[in-house]
Amino acid sequence: MTRVAAVDCGTNSLRLLVADVDPVAGRLVDVERTMAVVRLGQGVDATGAFAPEALGRTFAALDEAAATCRRHGVGPDAIRFVATSASRDVSNRDVFADGVRARLGVAPEVVSGEEEAALSFAGATRELLGTRPGPFLVVDLGGGSTELVLGAAQLEAARSVDVGSVRMTERHLHDDPPTPAQVAAARADVEAVLDGVDVPLERTRTLVGVAGSVTTVTAVALGLDAYAAGSVHGAVLPLADVRAACDRLLAMTRAERAALPVVHPGRVDVIGAGALVWRAVLDRVEALAGVEEVVTSEHDILDGIAFSVAARRA
Repeated sequence: MTRVAAVDCGTNSLRLLVADVDPVAGRLVDVERTMAVVRLGQGVDATGAFAPEALGRTFAALDEAAATCRRHGVGPDAIRFVATSASRDVSNRDVFADGVRARLGVAPEVVSGEEEAALSFAGATRELLGTRPGPFLVVDLGGGSTELVLGAAQLEAARSVDVGSVRMTERHLHDDPPTPAQVAAARADVEAVLDGVDVPLERTRTLVGVAGSVTTVTAVALGLDAYAAGSVHGAVLPLADVRAACDRLLAMTRAERAALPVVHPGRVDVIGAGALVWRAVLDRVEALAGVEEVVTSEHDILDGIAFSVAARRA
């Protein structure tokens, strides 16, 4: 087993996984997982730059991540920092990169949507092989982008699209709760993007959802009194139940969402948009592939990053 650290810095959250990994056996044992909502992508869709306050929140979370790595004996040679949607096209990316290097001793890798998709697929499907029918469609619904990845033992097709919980909230869902016109505009935006996805969704046999919006919707659909990763991970739910949870979250006020014990405070203002995107994807996949249920996984791009670090060091 090799001890490694994986960091996933997305539009909404910064997550750290310290794990012991055997890349040959495909075995990963958590040492510690953490998540901080930093909203790095605040305003990026409109300004094309990271806001100073967003960088401040992110660097504070990175200070904590660095301390966690030191506590578990993980040095820079065993850390991989992957930055995704919000970091791809900003004008002040160098400020962000310098801040990461100063804290973790590694350069951030701003991966393409296709590599992000491949890492998510590897993390989400490794334990499903042989237990669920393929091909798998893994949907990684983030704050700024959504990855749709199809494959069985190997990735076959992938597409990253610029729709996510933060991006759709900032573009469309401005009222509390959003007006019917705003919801319709957001849904039309998502549908237009999905029309251009060249992944053969009709081949899907097992639909798998990952990342915070999906896991939160699942917790609501399960009726949990508190968020419990053990209950959410591996949950298999009828699409009708998940749709009902999506519709419920989208119709709520901010205060009503905040009162739900399974909704992280940092997701309260964007989970309605996340639910809208997830509902649109579910509807599209059901119509094309006839699937009737969805698997939720807590294993995602973080796990894929950790396996890639261990393989590099093997």
